[in-house]
Amino acid sequence: MRIIQISDTHGKHHLLKNLPEGEVIVHCGDFTEDGTEDEVLDFLNWFIGFPYPHKIFVTGNHDLCLRNADNIEDLPDNIHFLQDCEVTIDGIKFFGLCYDHKESLIPEGTDIVVTHEPPLDILDKTGDRQWGNFFLWKRILEVKPKYHLFGHAHSAHGILKKDGIIFSNASLLDDSKELTYQPKIFEI
Repeated sequence: MRIIQISDTHGKHHLLKNLPEGEVIVHCGDFTEDGTEDEVLDFLNWFIGFPYPHKIFVTGNHDLCLRNADNIEDLPDNIHFLQDCEVTIDGIKFFGLCYDHKESLIPEGTDIVVTHEPPLDILDKTGDRQWGNFFLWKRILEVKPKYHLFGHAHSAHGILKKDGIIFSNASLLDDSKELTYQPKIFEI
């Protein structure tokens, strides 16, 4: 399975051209700038149009109008809004945690955790600011997924393997909100 990971497009998703092929695309939140319904609808129409067999997304701190949503009506079956829930695709269990929700919701046996926030001290520093979540870090170390996919800390874009877990920050915008970085690609 080939997974394409993106995050933090902040309404600039239409600028993404020639994304790599894959079976699953994952957006780790902040697909809007102001969190309005119009921005969400624009993103969803763009996201639905992708040729990927499966599309996963979670909310970020900017995606305000979806922050407390349980689901989104009338999404195609291959679009997975992982708001504190899971989906299994070809035997791989993905769990998405909504921004700023309880880390204890992440279940044991999860293969790929998708969040917006990074865990503390892992690809979470931008300038003199640290964005990582201590409780998320603790829960990730307890669950031990194969991958933890996130964004939020724009200029901390990168991949790090630690404690047997691959951590990936796929923020596509830099701290000036310019489209700078490329999507992450994983072969599982």
